Amino acid sequence: MSETVEASAGGLTERRQGGRDRRERLFRSLVYGGLNPRRRSGRRAGDLHRPIVDWHSPGLFASSMLILVLCVADALLTLTLLAGGAREANPLMALYVYTDAQRFAIVKLSLTGVGVLTLVALARFRVFRVLRGAMLVHAILAGYLVLVVYELLLVQKLA
Repeated sequence: MSETVEASAGGLTERRQGGRDRRERLFRSLVYGGLNPRRRSGRRAGDLHRPIVDWHSPGLFASSMLILVLCVADALLTLTLLAGGAREANPLMALYVYTDAQRFAIVKLSLTGVGVLTLVALARFRVFRVLRGAMLVHAILAGYLVLVVYELLLVQKLA
């Protein structure tokens, strides 16, 4: 038996089917929502400037994945260069790279992953009131490409 709950707020009638609250099944909701996104634009008129959406363009997904792949390549090339006598220029990564390569890789991928996830979540927002988050993701991808090519040239000089 299903009951219909009606509540009137501001002249609008809300009708919900009784029974189990769908928000109680968090994991199922996350998986279902990830595979079947509905929100491709803001819900309200005020959301046009800062919409939170659960669907992003395939190009943004590709750029995000390429950033993570290039991050792994950067970590491997950094370790190769360090074995050849180079020095780590990033003081934060230098704390980890000289002590434990596995911890270095975990910290590097974690920091990059969290940054990319944050920028994807804010893809339609303006960052620093100038660039949209999506444009910043693409700019970071370009920077990683340049960095990996530079490191490949350095590795080639070592050989």
